[in-house]
Amino acid sequence: MQYPYSSWPPPYPPLFKRTNANSKLPTHLNHDDGCAGVVKFDLPSHVNSISSTSNPFVKHCLKLRHSSSYRHSHSSALVVGTTPIRQVYQAHLLSKSFLLFIGYRLWNSAGALPSLIVTMEIYERSLQDKSVRMDCLLLLDKVKIPEELEDISARTVRVSSVVMKKLSGVQSSESIEAIALMKLPTSFISIEVSQKETNCQSWFPSSHRILVLDGIQDPGNLGTLLRSAMAFKWGGVFLLPGCCDPFNEKALRASRGACFQLPMVSGSWYHLEALKDVFQMKLLAGHPESNDEDRRVARLSQEFVDSLADVPVCLVLGSEGNGLSDKSQRVCELVSIPMPGEFESLNVSVAGGIFLYMLQPKIQRFI
Repeated sequence: MQYPYSSWPPPYPPLFKRTNANSKLPTHLNHDDGCAGVVKFDLPSHVNSISSTSNPFVKHCLKLRHSSSYRHSHSSALVVGTTPIRQVYQAHLLSKSFLLFIGYRLWNSAGALPSLIVTMEIYERSLQDKSVRMDCLLLLDKVKIPEELEDISARTVRVSSVVMKKLSGVQSSESIEAIALMKLPTSFISIEVSQKETNCQSWFPSSHRILVLDGIQDPGNLGTLLRSAMAFKWGGVFLLPGCCDPFNEKALRASRGACFQLPMVSGSWYHLEALKDVFQMKLLAGHPESNDEDRRVARLSQEFVDSLADVPVCLVLGSEGNGLSDKSQRVCELVSIPMPGEFESLNVSVAGGIFLYMLQPKIQRFI
C-alpha cells in the first residue's frame, strides 16, 4: 500500500544482520500505539518542497516521531536538529577511527594479540556494512545547508516554517533548521519474546562487556547510558522487557548518536541467558548497599574490578522507580557503589556511568 500525494576467544561472529523488516516491534518494548504490518512510504522523485502540514509525508514523519511501533515497522526514525544529526555521523566516524587505532597499537606492540586484531577487522567491516544511512534531509526554506552536513549524501527537501515547527515540536522554527529521516541501523536486532532459536554469536562483535538494561523506561536515562557505554567502548547493549524505545526522540537526543552505532539487542531473559551460557559470562547487577545478611552485596572497588579483568561480564541496571526485577536479583551477583554521603542510591544514569567506567575493557587502560 502506498499513500497518495497531493503535491511534492571463541570464534568471533560474522557481520551484523538487519532485523526482519516484516516483523512487528516486540511487544515487550513500550510503544505508543499498535501498528500492524509494514507500509512502504516512498517520497515521489519530483517533490523538492513541502509547504503544508496536511501533506501525507509530513503525517508520516509525525508518526515516526511519536510512535515506536510505527518507527520499527518502517525501520526509520526522525532526527531533529542539526547538532543531533551531526552527532549521529560523528559517532559513526569515531567508532571506525577507534578501531583502526586499536588495530595499529596492537600490531606495533610486542606479543600482539592476533585474535583481537582479527576481531577489530571484523568489527570495522561490520561498521562499514551498517554505515549510517539518511533517506531524506528536510531543510527550512531558504536556509543554506549547514556546513557540517554538506558532505552527507542524501536527498534534500525544503519545507516551510510551519511544517518545520510541526515536525520539530518546538514553538520557534528558527531554532531548528534541519530534520533527518534516518534508517534504523543494522546493529539493532529485535527478537520476538516467543522465539527460542537464537544465534547469539552474531549479536555483538565482542561480548566481553555487555550492558543490560532491565525495564529502563525513562528515555533520557536510557539514552545517557547508551552514550556512556559507547564512550567506554563496551561491546553492546541488551534491552530486557519494559525498556523504552532507544529511538524515542528523547532517548535519541540523550544518546548523542550512540543508538545508531552501538550494537543493541532487544530480547527476553531466555535470550540473555543463552548469550551468557555461550560466552560463559558473569552476571553483575547494580544494587544499593544492604544490611540484609541473607542478601550479600559486593562493593565496587579496584580490587573487585581487577578480579574481573579477563572475565566476560554482563552488567544489569534496573529502572530508577522499580529497581532490579526479581529475576535480576535472583540470578545476578549484586554490586553497590560505596557512598560516604547519606544517600540511599544514585540516579541510574549516574550510577551506570560509574559502573561502565570502572568495568570498561582493560585494553582501555593502556591506550
